[in-house]
Amino acid sequence: MDLGIAGKRALVCASSKGLGLGCAEALAEAGVNLVMNARGEEALVQAAQSIRDAYGVEVETVVADVTTSEGQAKLLAAATEIDILVTNAGGPPPGLWSDWERDDFIKALDANMLAPIALMKALLPGMMDRGWGRVVNITSQSVKAPIAVLGLSNSARAGLTGYVAGTARQVAGSGVCINNLLPGIHATDRAVSLDSGVSAQQGITMEEAKAQRAATIPAGRYGSRGEFGATCAFLCSQHAGFIVGQNILLDGGSTNATL
Repeated sequence: MDLGIAGKRALVCASSKGLGLGCAEALAEAGVNLVMNARGEEALVQAAQSIRDAYGVEVETVVADVTTSEGQAKLLAAATEIDILVTNAGGPPPGLWSDWERDDFIKALDANMLAPIALMKALLPGMMDRGWGRVVNITSQSVKAPIAVLGLSNSARAGLTGYVAGTARQVAGSGVCINNLLPGIHATDRAVSLDSGVSAQQGITMEEAKAQRAATIPAGRYGSRGEFGATCAFLCSQHAGFIVGQNILLDGGSTNATL
């Protein structure tokens, strides 16, 4: 399927690896030129060159921490004339409700709520002026069904979801579509981190921890960055102009809900 976005320009945050990289690769395959961002220069440069070699698109790189105001300013200075925004940031650490203090919540809000909002506020006006735009926020399945040990993530991402619910409907008439992708467990560094915690807590191997988690997923496996990226690219395509303010689960059926 021709996604109809060849020649568009996308900013993909935290895209040197994992789900962000999957989104960048899928957009590049559709002919989209990229601004890729990450905190680590080595992995970012390597990922960007791999995409250039594979798809022949233009790729700029910006090494910055998108969760800080300084990082956002650096990123926005480079990311001009953006048609597609994919927001992404690593999730806060797991823990118990009694573990977290105010500073922990502020850090989670900065990374997983306020940073995406800042980027949207900066880039939406240009999209609206041009009459076309797409925003995809990578959030979490915990927005639909909270995960007890991820209380920081539950809180921050739910806040972003509320913001998007109202904002998406205000900008849709200008040809701009904002939606959220809610990943379950995918084969990324985040899964390794969570499985490591289970391994240490229960005294089992990493392989056993992974198998234990995979058994809770109806699909029987972890997701891949490729299938996640393909879904993102579709939401950014010309075919997704009537999808507005939605929260789309990619969790292998883990979330047990009718709606």
